[in-house]
Amino acid sequence: MINTLIVSDLPPSINVFKQDDGVLCVTLSGCWNLRNLSVNDALRQRIKRHAVDKTQQWNMTAVDVLDSVAALLLWEAWGEQLPSNLQIKPEHQRLFDRWQAQQPPVIAPTPFGFSVFVDYYRQTLLSFWSQLVSVLMLLGQLLLDTVYLLRHPQDIPWAEISITVYDAGVRALGITALVGFLIGIVLSYLSAMQLKTFGAEVYIINIMGLSIIRELGPLLAAILVAGRSGSAMTAQIGIMRVTEELDALSAMGISHSLRLILPKVTALAIIMPILSTWTSTAALIGGMFSAQNTLDISYQQFLVQLPNVVPLLNVFIGLGKSAIFGVMIALIACHFGFRIKPNTESLGNETTNSVVAAITVVIMIDALFAILFMGIGMP
Repeated sequence: MINTLIVSDLPPSINVFKQDDGVLCVTLSGCWNLRNLSVNDALRQRIKRHAVDKTQQWNMTAVDVLDSVAALLLWEAWGEQLPSNLQIKPEHQRLFDRWQAQQPPVIAPTPFGFSVFVDYYRQTLLSFWSQLVSVLMLLGQLLLDTVYLLRHPQDIPWAEISITVYDAGVRALGITALVGFLIGIVLSYLSAMQLKTFGAEVYIINIMGLSIIRELGPLLAAILVAGRSGSAMTAQIGIMRVTEELDALSAMGISHSLRLILPKVTALAIIMPILSTWTSTAALIGGMFSAQNTLDISYQQFLVQLPNVVPLLNVFIGLGKSAIFGVMIALIACHFGFRIKPNTESLGNETTNSVVAAITVVIMIDALFAILFMGIGMP
């Protein structure tokens, strides 16, 4: 802020003289503004030199113009406090009052030692607990929406469910088939190398059937969907947050959970068992191809023996896991999507967190199923 009550073109000057009582008096006069100070470095050095002596008297009543830059220069030279014997115009005093009223920031000391680890783990546990509560709240709201749609079937968002089925399911058929086929080849080849040493080549059908149908097929499909479709869901909701589309939906009275969360959860719960079957089929085809070339086991022998060594219950266990995987991937993707703040940095961070959390939860659920159904479905 520049004081323009009096306009003067006089350059700034400093006069120092000794008063009758022996006290030095520093008198400032002229136009003290940015333009004059920028070309007069010697003047700034004199200000700093005279400000060292705290016993001097300062007289600024002869200053015609004083802007914020000059006031800040004097304030810093005085050690961020006004001299005790300062004479100044009231309109110029207001420039210094602004900085005098400010409190310097207090920098907290950096903690170190054992307290750092305690605080870090405490913050981590609190964050985990708050996010777990948020996911449970989304799940509870999803159950309420399901009850509402059972009573009002005309409000089922068929269009949103269909779009999600196509994006997350149909468009993922290629990558899941390719990964499943390659994993089947690798697993069959590695198993064949070990079985040859024991003369038990025929048991490759048991290994391939159980491991792929019950474990690898659903797990591979879930990981691929979490990385591909889960991240896309999180980014979609995040962009809606950035562009204020979520606020627009709320203003129009449209439920976020009914139009955004429920279609995604429903679509993944439907499509994941199908993708799991598709991935398992591709992996078995790759396994048959490798077994025929490494162990001379024909395709016909593989297909005929497979139903005998893999009980049908394993198929249902794999399909059930896949449906649960789909529900959790969609819930986690929506949870992190709604956590995104309206900035691009938060969008990238929460999308990454969504993928990591979804894959971690999928593996944890798979381990839980392996423990619960340890002796079930074995030949």
